[in-house]
Amino acid sequence: MKRLFVLMGILLLTVFNTSCSSIDKNRENVKKLSIGMNKEQVLEIMGEPLKNESYNKPNIWFYQTKQKWMDGVITRDECTPIVFDEANTVIGWGFPFYKKNILFR
Repeated sequence: MKRLFVLMGILLLTVFNTSCSSIDKNRENVKKLSIGMNKEQVLEIMGEPLKNESYNKPNIWFYQTKQKWMDGVITRDECTPIVFDEANTVIGWGFPFYKKNILFR
């Protein structure tokens, strides 16, 4: 029984460290973005966006950059949106940009 608890603890730490490292990586990579980048350039820097169809749209991609809860559910407030125009180039990112230009239109 003790061995089972030790193995579960190691598994939880591994999952936690993997999750934190991808969040840290995304947070650092957002700093490399610039206005006018195309989608391919964003993919090279950021990797694939979240696989959440209710968040991502063709012109808005979300990446997890924070973790508020350890429940395994990624919510919008834990993400950074990257917004593209009709020509598929970056016009802005982050929630202040998203709220001002997209959310409340």
